[in-house]
Amino acid sequence: MSRPAPVTRRSAKTEYIETDTGNKISRRARIEGKQNIMLAGKSVVMAGATLRGDLHRKSDKPAEGEKGSSVTAISVGKASIISTDCTIRPPMRLSRGQMTFYPMRIGDNVFIGTGTHVSALSISSHVHIGAGCVLSPFCVIKESCKILPDTVVPSHMIIPPGSIVAGRPARVIGEVGEGLGQGGGGEGEEYVEGGDLRPLVRSIK
Repeated sequence: MSRPAPVTRRSAKTEYIETDTGNKISRRARIEGKQNIMLAGKSVVMAGATLRGDLHRKSDKPAEGEKGSSVTAISVGKASIISTDCTIRPPMRLSRGQMTFYPMRIGDNVFIGTGTHVSALSISSHVHIGAGCVLSPFCVIKESCKILPDTVVPSHMIIPPGSIVAGRPARVIGEVGEGLGQGGGGEGEEYVEGGDLRPLVRSIK
């Protein structure tokens, strides 16, 4: 696991900064609280995307002489892609008049489409999310799901594995079938929705 910084390779000529674990982060992305964001490797954060790692549950104050440890607010798995103008914001609950933020987990091979706003509690692996969606606070997306464009997933909704979801508010309209995610991953192969996103990651320069 690695955090978005420090960066090992810099080039003024490229759109992306590449980390030592192969993550590609646009110079035009807005990363807040980067010490609280974990990227597992070979993931992409595109231009205009906002990641709010600064929104996390406050840890107890360290004892005198001890250093405070960082808190992981957003965890992103391997070969996941956060498209342009997305907002990734950990879910929040008001308790006794205070805002409490909860850590967000995003799995491997997750594609998040352009302009989507995510405040989900968790998104499992091999999930394809279309453009313009809203994943409301504390919703849970199980593995191998497909969220169609402009879908609004209500707060606390749990989407079962292998579901196709659409609507405002969202509802399950079908199942993806056994073919979702099969193929992709090899040299020269194109990526497949719900499959291995490494070919798409490699194509992003």
